[in-house]
Amino acid sequence: MKITLIAAATLTLGALTAQADEIRVLNWQGYGTDLNWATDAFAQSTGHTVVHEYFNSEQEMLTKLRTNPGAYDVVMINAVFTPQAIEEGLIAPIDVTTLANYSGIPAAFANDPKLVNDGAVYGVPWTWGLTSFAINTQAFDSAPASIQALWDPVHAGRISIRDDALEAMQIGALATGQDINDITDLDAVTAKLAELMPQLRTFWSSENDWNQYMAAGEMDAATYWSGSAARSAAMGLPVQFVVPEEGAIGWLDGLSIPATSRHTEAASLFIDWMIDPAFYVQWDAEGAPASANADAAAALPDDAFNKVVLGDPSIMERVHFQDATSPETREQYLQIWQTLKAAQ
Repeated sequence: MKITLIAAATLTLGALTAQADEIRVLNWQGYGTDLNWATDAFAQSTGHTVVHEYFNSEQEMLTKLRTNPGAYDVVMINAVFTPQAIEEGLIAPIDVTTLANYSGIPAAFANDPKLVNDGAVYGVPWTWGLTSFAINTQAFDSAPASIQALWDPVHAGRISIRDDALEAMQIGALATGQDINDITDLDAVTAKLAELMPQLRTFWSSENDWNQYMAAGEMDAATYWSGSAARSAAMGLPVQFVVPEEGAIGWLDGLSIPATSRHTEAASLFIDWMIDPAFYVQWDAEGAPASANADAAAALPDDAFNKVVLGDPSIMERVHFQDATSPETREQYLQIWQTLKAAQ
């Protein structure tokens, strides 16, 4: 039984406390932290209950933190947005010495400058993965080698892309052979994305949206995240994740504690729970991104998606990890993206 295994692992943390708190977690819906079996086991082990609130974009997440002081105790932040959250004073330093499972996080993640500021850790590396595209295997004889498949007129009206300006611009950068973190020819990316617009069946904003369109057979291919593709395939959808010759966008997600949290001890316990190998192995079996904890990754079975796909050195050579993007650049990308959508 899942709860038994996880609860036993958590008890080794000495997590039982005299004061039971309700902690509030801000995250994408369906993204690990809100698994019922995991939150139930956490409550059984620690006495702390977990309530969730959700966002549909990083900008919405930042807005919620700004406008709801004291409302949240743990927040999931894509690492490229963590420096902005630090600068605005939205999140607090975390004492990682209290996290029993932090030792499993390799230096490449633990020392990521997007998560660490002036020697203080503001984000605990949690999961990582790729943004590329996935295909409906019923619409392709084999996986395409190039990202240009999204522009193939054979699939006109059956392509989808997430409604996110930064992600769209970086997909356009891959398609035009540019550095996703230093796009020097914005005109080329804009033109390339303009060519994609007539191909689109829809924009998607959540994993649930994506799955519904794919289940209905309305998409041949769509941009997607590696962990989400694993979940969709586990659900029985005819999905294959593709890392084309042009490469894929690499990302890192961290867990942070808002500066106005009133339950920081319980929040730290929950973060430690989320990087626990025992939790991750069970989550991975249901479809998950890769764990930033090397101990958790090593504990996976050899046929696990995240070992087969993300453990392939030839694939990793094609990954372009995201750097932090300035608010000015994001605003520029947003204006381009809104213009493109308005002209569709």
